[in-house]
Amino acid sequence: MTEPVSVSFGRRLSDLAAVRGAETAVVFAPEHGADQEISWTELERRSNQMARRLADDGVVEGDLVVVGLRNVPQHLFCTFGAWKLGAAVLPLRAALPEWERERLLRIAGARIVIGDWEGAGSDGVLSLADVDATTGLSSEPPDEDHVPPHARLLATSGSTGVPKLIVSPAPGLYTEEPTLFGTEASGRTIAMASSPLYHANGSAYCYPAILNGNKVVLMERFDAARAVDLIEKYRVTTTVFVPTMLQRIARLEGVGERDLSSVERLIYGGATIAEWVVRAWLELIPPERFVFAYGGSEGIGYCGCTGVEWLTHPGTTGQPLGCELIILDEDRRKLGVGEIGEIWMKNASGAESYRYVGIDTPEPILGGFRTFGDMGWLDQDGFLYIADRRQDMIVTGGVNVFPAEVEAALSEHPEVADVVVIGLRDPEWGRRIHAVIQPADPASPPTEEALRAHCKARLSGPKVPKTFEFVDALPRSAAGKVNRTRLAEEREEGP
Repeated sequence: MTEPVSVSFGRRLSDLAAVRGAETAVVFAPEHGADQEISWTELERRSNQMARRLADDGVVEGDLVVVGLRNVPQHLFCTFGAWKLGAAVLPLRAALPEWERERLLRIAGARIVIGDWEGAGSDGVLSLADVDATTGLSSEPPDEDHVPPHARLLATSGSTGVPKLIVSPAPGLYTEEPTLFGTEASGRTIAMASSPLYHANGSAYCYPAILNGNKVVLMERFDAARAVDLIEKYRVTTTVFVPTMLQRIARLEGVGERDLSSVERLIYGGATIAEWVVRAWLELIPPERFVFAYGGSEGIGYCGCTGVEWLTHPGTTGQPLGCELIILDEDRRKLGVGEIGEIWMKNASGAESYRYVGIDTPEPILGGFRTFGDMGWLDQDGFLYIADRRQDMIVTGGVNVFPAEVEAALSEHPEVADVVVIGLRDPEWGRRIHAVIQPADPASPPTEEALRAHCKARLSGPKVPKTFEFVDALPRSAAGKVNRTRLAEEREEGP
């Protein structure tokens, strides 16, 4: 058996453009206005022009380029342009508040930052206009082929509220083989990218689909009705949705009458999901086409199954795929069937999984097992069930939010003496961010409007509390700790 041929991401795009030419590579579906088709030739040309601009700005192999753009074609041009020079790419949310963005940029140490925010175009940040102005540059690929030592980084914040970057060890080499998201190099797959490209569900789905030579429908912003329209119009065969997206589509009037027959694989990931949403979707598409996926950006392991297995194991997120999985208690003793503990996984290949920038990377245990910190249990058949996405972490609308980061922002408000942030059950978001505030002056607490405005200036939208509560004092222990689970349970008691 011959080894699969590997080529750089940049060379792969050039090869595809040489063969596919005027065929459509990407359909850009903007939030407003008509769809825009981008050919393989145009994607290659614009990526090469962007590579020329980045090279002029000093980008070389091994550098980091931050791409802080929305889901727009320029995001693709900048990313492939950086890869053609052998640089790694850190996609960043364009709408991040300056306070949060600057913290991440400080630890990133990027050679070039490309951003679509106020002030971009100066202070070393390239703007969207700067990207568009590269159309006059040479459209030839760089003179030398380069392989990024690390192709992609992702930004997140740990349980301490300290920002960190997740560095994947995988170099920017394309090998013709199926991906987790099922965008194998068939040439017939039509993939819809509905998640933001700064999120793992976006970047780890969209770019492999393109590299596999498949057409991608890129949504600038998710809208349930628009997503269904695009599936019908372009005969989308595969996509990834988080629970909030699945729920909103399931609640669309008349969705059961829409034509979703083209969907061959729909992947769900991002958080626990309500049983009614799954059952609604298993009426919309055949169960064998609905795929459950559990994992993380760190790449320590994955679990998965289809709706067929889910129907016999309701609530599961699947069985281990290419990894070993064990459940351990607080003393790291192995737990039995049905016992809830921390989920630990070990990549069966033994390959390096990830490293952090900004905080220390935890050492593996028991010969290679690592954890996301999530809690769950296994049934007698080896299917995994998630009890919670970390003990403290709140998953709201498919986005991971760490209470410490929200608390750090609220604690800056002069009228806040103490604060604890918890997640409460919510029919739309799964969990909503709820802030329990101890005012500096109980007789004159700050208004909810003032606190919300304060948070919006420091945190991205999903992290801003949706509800506030004022108490005379928070029930902290002598060690300064508070039982978040107890606080949440007390507020959720009753019918």
